[in-house]
Amino acid sequence: MELSPNLGLLLLLLLLPPPPLLCSSETKPEPCELDDQDYRCVCNFSDPQPDWASGTQCVVAVEVEIRVGGRSLDKFLQSADTDPRQYADVVRALRVRRLTVGAARVPAPLLFAVLRALGYSRLRELTLEDLEVTGTAPPPLLEATGPALSTLRLRNVSWAAGGAWLAELQRRLKPNLKVLSVTRARPLALSCEQLGAFAALTTLDLSDNPGLGERGLPAALCPHKFPALQVLELRHSGMETLRGVCAALAATAVQPQHLDLSGNALRPAASPGAPPCVWPSALSSLNLSSTGLEQVPKGLPAKLSTLDLSSNRLKREPRPDELPQVEHLILAGNPFLDSGDPEALEDASNSSVARTCVLPLQVIGVSVTLALAQWTRDFI
Repeated sequence: MELSPNLGLLLLLLLLPPPPLLCSSETKPEPCELDDQDYRCVCNFSDPQPDWASGTQCVVAVEVEIRVGGRSLDKFLQSADTDPRQYADVVRALRVRRLTVGAARVPAPLLFAVLRALGYSRLRELTLEDLEVTGTAPPPLLEATGPALSTLRLRNVSWAAGGAWLAELQRRLKPNLKVLSVTRARPLALSCEQLGAFAALTTLDLSDNPGLGERGLPAALCPHKFPALQVLELRHSGMETLRGVCAALAATAVQPQHLDLSGNALRPAASPGAPPCVWPSALSSLNLSSTGLEQVPKGLPAKLSTLDLSSNRLKREPRPDELPQVEHLILAGNPFLDSGDPEALEDASNSSVARTCVLPLQVIGVSVTLALAQWTRDFI
């Protein structure tokens, strides 16, 4: 089958047929730039009269980033009725593996038509940023026809479908998704009863959702929907207590190996009289950096391979009885290390666990940061 003149552009620009080009004597910079290795192509169609044809050079790229200047794509809704089977061979020939689309108002039928067309591609990573998805999605086909993504990132994306948006996406994607990132959601709401299990998903990132909080966490984790989850990232997500997070993990049967709570304003102690919470047995790494802690919080897991308490407000070296059994303790960026107090540093060198600190040095006027691992005297 012959490639129509605008088909390459059609596929990479959300299946949109380019509007007629306007004649002008004014020379404008190309909205699309392809690097010298034909690897990465970046398009910014923010101009009121963009040169859509510039996007044709992106058909040879492996990484493609397209930003549509915040414009509405409603007038291209008729393209959603195009049957992608007629150009399946052309889509299979595209090199694109990573695609980013951003800054647009997209009708849901058009978005899902794009996913259906990309089902014939070798696309593995899709990022949607600063999008407003409007309207109602069409009924899905009997089997998933979208791409076999390994990574899906959604940042600052709103959905008219409400909490059903993830289920709508899931029905159209082939079931091998391993990384799902949903940040700055507006709002973060899921209809868990409509979701199937993400059997292959190992990483879930719900960071930068300050309205989530501990109360919203169980609904966002959807009980028994993430059986293979290994990494859970909750940076800047409104968490306040370790016990609240622990209880949410227990209620949803989520068993991560790595939990990132950095950037949350954590309270150090659990409520008086609150029963202890049993952390997931698989949890081995806990990141509590930049959480404003002035002391080691209560209710930590009993055993960890890595505990990150860096960039907090600890004024002294944590005592052994305050810590879990931990192999690697990270304390860089705390006041007791930055003060230069000889006693504090001496106590730190006598710590019973491996620890990492960061000390600034001035060399020829340039600040150089050296990461130093300090071990117990038994190893010296």
